[in-house]
Amino acid sequence: MKAVAVLYKPVGLTLGVVGGMVAGVAFKQVWKAVGHSDDAPDPTDKDHGWGEVLFAAALHGAVFGLVKAAIDRGGAVGVRRLTGTWPD
Repeated sequence: MKAVAVLYKPVGLTLGVVGGMVAGVAFKQVWKAVGHSDDAPDPTDKDHGWGEVLFAAALHGAVFGLVKAAIDRGGAVGVRRLTGTWPD
C-alpha cells in the first residue's frame, strides 16, 4: 500500500501541472463568455471597477478549484482501478 502512495507522487504532480494548464484555458473561455473580453482585468487595472476585478478573481478561483479537484479525483480513481489501492 505504501508503494502505491510513493509511486503516485510523481503522477499527482504531473496531473497538477496539467490541471493548471487546463484550468487556465478553461478560465479564459469562461471569461470570454461572461466578461465579454479576451482577458480578465488585472487587480491594478485602473479602467476596471472593484466589482469586475473581484468577480474575475472569484471566478478564476472557482474554475481552478473545480478543475484541480476533478483531475485529482480522476487520478486517484484511475490508480485504484489499476492497483486496487486508493493512493493516500
